[in-house]
Amino acid sequence: MNSKKSVFFIVFILIIAFAASTVFGVRNQYGDLTTTYIKGLKDIRLGIDIQGGVDVTFGPADGIDATDQQLQAVEEVMKSRLISLGINDYEVYRDDSNDKVIVRFPWQTGESNFDPESAVKELGETAQLAFRAGYNYTTDTDDEGNTTITPLGDIILEGTDVEEAYVQLNRDSNGNTTGEYAVALALKDSGKDKFAAATQAAVNKDSAYLDTAGSQSRYVISIWMDTNCISYPQVNDVISTGNATITGEFDYDGAKALADKINGGALPFNLKTETFKTISPSMGNGALRIMMIAGAIALILIMLYMIVLYRLPGFTAAIALIGQVAGTLAVISGWFGFEDSNTLTIPGIAGIILAIGMGVDCNIITGERIKEELNTGKSLESALKAAYKRSFTSILDGNMTVIIVSIILMGAFGVSSSIFAKLLKFLFTWFGVSTEGTIYSFGFTLLTGVIFNFIMGVVASRLMLTSLSKFKCFQNRKLYGGAEK
Repeated sequence: MNSKKSVFFIVFILIIAFAASTVFGVRNQYGDLTTTYIKGLKDIRLGIDIQGGVDVTFGPADGIDATDQQLQAVEEVMKSRLISLGINDYEVYRDDSNDKVIVRFPWQTGESNFDPESAVKELGETAQLAFRAGYNYTTDTDDEGNTTITPLGDIILEGTDVEEAYVQLNRDSNGNTTGEYAVALALKDSGKDKFAAATQAAVNKDSAYLDTAGSQSRYVISIWMDTNCISYPQVNDVISTGNATITGEFDYDGAKALADKINGGALPFNLKTETFKTISPSMGNGALRIMMIAGAIALILIMLYMIVLYRLPGFTAAIALIGQVAGTLAVISGWFGFEDSNTLTIPGIAGIILAIGMGVDCNIITGERIKEELNTGKSLESALKAAYKRSFTSILDGNMTVIIVSIILMGAFGVSSSIFAKLLKFLFTWFGVSTEGTIYSFGFTLLTGVIFNFIMGVVASRLMLTSLSKFKCFQNRKLYGGAEK
């Protein structure tokens, strides 16, 4: 078989296999233990509006009279923790007069035991973050055998001194990536001088920075969440810029877990859970199933319409639509592995539907252009090349407009630490931002769907149709909407 003819079968099989793995995932069941290799639809976290969730009220522990600034810091930490868990559909707001922070978030997908206490644990511990000199601690065991750990070493930094921590690929001395992951740490101005002095002391082998709890003679700065040490990296250089890198034998998940703990520990005081309650969904699972069935039927009808109207180009367009929907759902479920699953809300479903509409529009533009080129008398091969080339500009213009809108929505209604919020910081300085998970979810699914529209509706569709046109049985111009010569 001609190599160009085989392209259709390769692309077709890849799209169908991708779609099947997106729906069902890839798992291995051994007894009661299930190992997930690729996440599927069942791993998608559904929003509060679909399956309900938890309402939690936090307050300062130990009778602290919190300031408005401290409560605002707690609010931002809660948002960061929820985002790090892949929860976009949430509500976090303050009651400044009563020193309260209220958090509402959805249940974990597939959770049958609606235990509010377990849900609060999923949000993350409300421990305080501290960077200490050296790695040393004492232990004390009571009469009942309970062991208490007391960290030693002077506190260098607190959580409020940390701007953010994030995952990056580690680089060698030549600037080349090593394939290993590291945690990058950015400090606020309040922590730069303190950290510079601490790293200078560690480099000078100040005994206060010695790793006395470990087996090696190292000079370290340990990172603690209350009485739990989460890392104690060795200090190799003086760091005066406020930007440090924690290296080690990290895979992506390990580096992300450490970065999330550092980001989530920037609390000005300890919190206690004052109240929690369950939230009933505004749309039950039965309604969700009906909506999914209706969506599947609508997608099939659209595919049939494309095939009837545009014949062979409509057939490849239908396959591309399957790939586009699968790609969007794969990103939401965490199929690709580089990020956790995201929350799917009703507005998020609307974003998927709108993106499908953009995909249909893309293929209609291409199908009409193919007809026009064939009716000018061009050969089939020339008509296909010209049609895809001339339709691309219109498709690009329409989709870029939607991409820009999606980015603005995600930047304006996501947390301030997100990449799009930082990218558009110059704009939001004037207009302000408002964290609203449902609108963020709409922008996220819309952006993802439009990106996969380019991949599937433009690239994959073109590869498949061009490949089919090489078969003699598919060279009849009527199959492409043109008149027979």
